[in-house]
Amino acid sequence: MRSRELTSSGTTARRLTAVGGAAVVLLVPLLAGCSSDPTDDVRAAAQAFLDDWSGGETAAAADRTTDPAAATALLEQTATDLPDASLAAELGDVQVADGAATVDWQATWDLAAAPDWTYDAALELREGDDGWQVVAEPTAVHPELGEGQHLVVSRSLPERAPITDGTGAPLFTETEVVNVGVDPAQVTDLPALAAGLAAATGVSAEQITADVQAAPAGQFVPVITLRRPDFEAIRAQVYDLPGAVFPTSSRLLAPTARFGAALLGRVGEATAEVLEETAGEDGEQVYAAGDRLGLSGLQRAHQEQLTGTPGFTVAVASTDESLSDAGRVVATVDPVPGTPVQTPLLPAVQNAADAAVAGQPLASHLVVVRPGTGELLAVSSNEAANPSNALSGQYPPGSSMKTMTATALLSAGAVTPDTAVPCPGTTVVEGREFENEDQFDLGTVPFAEAFAQSCNTTFIQQAMGLPDDALNAAAASYGVGADWQLPVGVFSGEVPTTSTGTTKAADAIGQGQVLMSPAQLALVAAGIASGTPAAPVEVVGADAAGAAPAGPGQAVLDQLRPMMRQVVLSGTASALSDRGEVYGKTGTAEFGTNTPPDSHGWFMGYQLGGPQGDLAFAVLVEAGQSSSAAVAVADAFLGAL
Repeated sequence: MRSRELTSSGTTARRLTAVGGAAVVLLVPLLAGCSSDPTDDVRAAAQAFLDDWSGGETAAAADRTTDPAAATALLEQTATDLPDASLAAELGDVQVADGAATVDWQATWDLAAAPDWTYDAALELREGDDGWQVVAEPTAVHPELGEGQHLVVSRSLPERAPITDGTGAPLFTETEVVNVGVDPAQVTDLPALAAGLAAATGVSAEQITADVQAAPAGQFVPVITLRRPDFEAIRAQVYDLPGAVFPTSSRLLAPTARFGAALLGRVGEATAEVLEETAGEDGEQVYAAGDRLGLSGLQRAHQEQLTGTPGFTVAVASTDESLSDAGRVVATVDPVPGTPVQTPLLPAVQNAADAAVAGQPLASHLVVVRPGTGELLAVSSNEAANPSNALSGQYPPGSSMKTMTATALLSAGAVTPDTAVPCPGTTVVEGREFENEDQFDLGTVPFAEAFAQSCNTTFIQQAMGLPDDALNAAAASYGVGADWQLPVGVFSGEVPTTSTGTTKAADAIGQGQVLMSPAQLALVAAGIASGTPAAPVEVVGADAAGAAPAGPGQAVLDQLRPMMRQVVLSGTASALSDRGEVYGKTGTAEFGTNTPPDSHGWFMGYQLGGPQGDLAFAVLVEAGQSSSAAVAVADAFLGAL
């Protein structure tokens, strides 16, 4: 019998006789010829290494190399050099010769808050007892990385694009600031230091003390940042306080601290909220902590347009920190500048508004609008006020609402300016008594005179005969209640669509359920002035904030305008009679629970043919108690022009 025979499966069968005569057949592989092309094995080894590395499995990737310890150190150093970056790898050509191989690959690093970094590289592989392994050398990370070197990434933002005024001139410039703060190591008497800084800056001594006590040793503790002129005003009070220090820097600032603050906003170090807001759909960060970004207003609303796109440089430098090695640049992506945002603001008008509200100690706002266009020419609030309330505040407008109540009455044909109407000191609606200021009684007067003297009882009695939706319709004709789509929100006001009884009576005189912002009231004045009410404009060339309001019609305006002129010539705003061709309406709006109630003071109106052309505006003095405070601010504004 033959001792060997070839089976159909390509193996040989060897028949052996074992103890007990049992036969055992062992299948032994034939010696097969080794593949002459190990390209697939090389490719698989390289792919496995890159998959582990890009997947964050550093130890597994290192185990696929010729020196796992060296590879671990290399990959961990790269992770430190490129924090929060992720790698995508794409294999290219494979070359194999004499137990060695080279695999081309392309690296794409998704860098944190920076554009992607893509480059071509190569992996060297060697065949060993465990198959093909990646050679643990720095060029595995980057072709220009050598022993004793690491990568240094420097990220940069472009210079921020400007927000400009109506002429195209930039409104924000780099401005020197003084960072008033404390060096804890120099403090000899913390309570005295805190008291001195508090007296000069307005920051509470308790807060200063707590911040200093909580600060790590050697850390600068900030108290307040001031423009250079503002610091010089308190310099003598703080400069010699032991422990107080005053490093300087620069910031991108508007002309003054209050200049158009509600609209323009401010720039500062990015907050967590802003970083989250600017992140991509997948949560990827576009900007980074420490970036100077828009924190409010247009600076925030147009963040991407103004900030532009970050860039970066990558250098190869020594890992020896004792060497002053700036490194050799191996990659650069230039930052892409943003583009300007133009506002309609006019510095001359804004400065006049700022000066006017600055003279009022109570919280005050003044918004100026160009009749016919809706362009916001000035948005001003004083130091005592929350600047955002100039645009988004919600206040009862008081008797300034009578411009809209008069519009409803004139539109309905209920009255004309000459209609004789009673103006008693008080009137009663469903058991509730309403009164004029100090219960003044004019008797029977023309409707225009009741308007000029702001007779509450007249307007309540006349409005009670209107349809329940008439006040809302009249207000809406000027844009009140519109859903304005703006980068910085404007509260467009609220007037009930239906109101009855005492609520309807109160609504007619700007109390009840009626609310308005200074900006919207200025838009109402602009609509009356031009005859063509317009949606508000915060950014030149932007999409319209909404459809233009319809307006009440020319016949109504021809009657309403002379009535508003009479308010200035002989009525409640006669203090403005020498300020050119000014039209307006005063308002006093009660609020709160005090007895007697507190009151806001309003004036809304417009000036024709003034030094800056036709202007419409609204003034609010919070808790001003009477409209005379608002009239005084309007007087100062027109005088400053």
